[in-house]
Amino acid sequence: MNPARRFLLLALLVSAAGGSLPGAPAPQQPVPDQLDLKSAVGFAIENNFAIRQARERIRQQDGVLIEISARRIPSVVAAGSVQGNSDSLSQSFPASDRFWNLSVTATQNLYSGGAVRSGVAGAKLGREAALLDLRSVIQDSILKVRIAFFRVLLATERIKVQEQNLNLLQQELKNASDRFDAGTASSFEKTRAEVALANARVPLITANNERRLAIEALRQQLGFTTNTPENLRRIPSFLGALEYRPTEIELGTALEASRARRPELQRLEKLVDAGGTAVAAAQAARKPSLDLVGGWQLRKGATNSFGDSENGTYIGLQSRWSVFDGRATTARISQARSAQEQSRLRLNEAQLAVDVQVRSAHSALQEARELAEASQKVVEQAQEALRLANVRYEAGTATQLDVLQTNVELTTARTNQVQAYYAFNVALAELRAAMGLPDEYIAE
Repeated sequence: MNPARRFLLLALLVSAAGGSLPGAPAPQQPVPDQLDLKSAVGFAIENNFAIRQARERIRQQDGVLIEISARRIPSVVAAGSVQGNSDSLSQSFPASDRFWNLSVTATQNLYSGGAVRSGVAGAKLGREAALLDLRSVIQDSILKVRIAFFRVLLATERIKVQEQNLNLLQQELKNASDRFDAGTASSFEKTRAEVALANARVPLITANNERRLAIEALRQQLGFTTNTPENLRRIPSFLGALEYRPTEIELGTALEASRARRPELQRLEKLVDAGGTAVAAAQAARKPSLDLVGGWQLRKGATNSFGDSENGTYIGLQSRWSVFDGRATTARISQARSAQEQSRLRLNEAQLAVDVQVRSAHSALQEARELAEASQKVVEQAQEALRLANVRYEAGTATQLDVLQTNVELTTARTNQVQAYYAFNVALAELRAAMGLPDEYIAE
């Protein structure tokens, strides 16, 4: 086929496939103008690479199940051969230099000692384990999306805190300049206000860079790959804020929920059961197998004429029983039992790890709740302290240094508050994930 024709055929195939090559990812939506947490979670469900790989593992298990289940239904095999040889190698009389054979054979397994039944049961358990693995991957991935989104909100709040600090220092510089012009303040106070304002620009620059990095981390968790020149500098407006809503979760309730709902534990339980079917399949090798065989055959007749070929049907039973295999079956049974016991030990280990994870997440939530409540009071006190410092400074009973120091303390309190709110939201999300609870934006 010449290149032009080959190219035309490829173009027609691509057009018939909807304009994309097989296996090519579906085009993603452009960068949105606004992005909230719910939209981020929905986008990740469809585009996160870990979730997409878990879906493919389910397709793989579907293929395994179909392959093993196929042993329950008859198999049909067509075979044929044509041979040319010298007369001295002929197996017919008179000697012939040709031979041909054509057959169609159907085989139905009647008895396999439970091997087919155990194999199908194990494949079904494997698929159920893959579904539970998908649930686990979705929960882990969405938790990472939530934390990444909260990190963007945290960086945004830090920028606001630093901008508020900058505005206060600009006002302080204006006051110092007005006092200096009026002759009621020294040049030192004006210079000190200028230095404080210049120093305040550094954490603002850092906060802006942290936000850019947080957005990139979120993009990675979303699986957002569209990076065209027109989207290179487009950044959506992130909707939402770090809020503190007091939440109480009893430790006993959390532990009980995790043991009942965690997909990792349920998956390991399926693998333990699948190990039992593997043991049964290995034990089936000790029993005979019985197959029903039937078919049709055509082969060369007495002459070299194809019309003289002999043909006919046949039907019968085939059985195989391994009387002695050098203890190979015993070894396979021992391996299967050991594999099942290893799965059971991994389940026990995972249960302990989940308990520790829940306890740690519960403790982190308690700490974050206490810090969030404390930070609220500190911010209120710092705001009042700054107000009093300004009043005293206006009255001449406090120095400019007192005002600047109080402003620094207010900025620190506000920074600690947004950090505490971030820690609380992350701790709550991690505890819910440790309990095996689905994300509020995802259907069960």
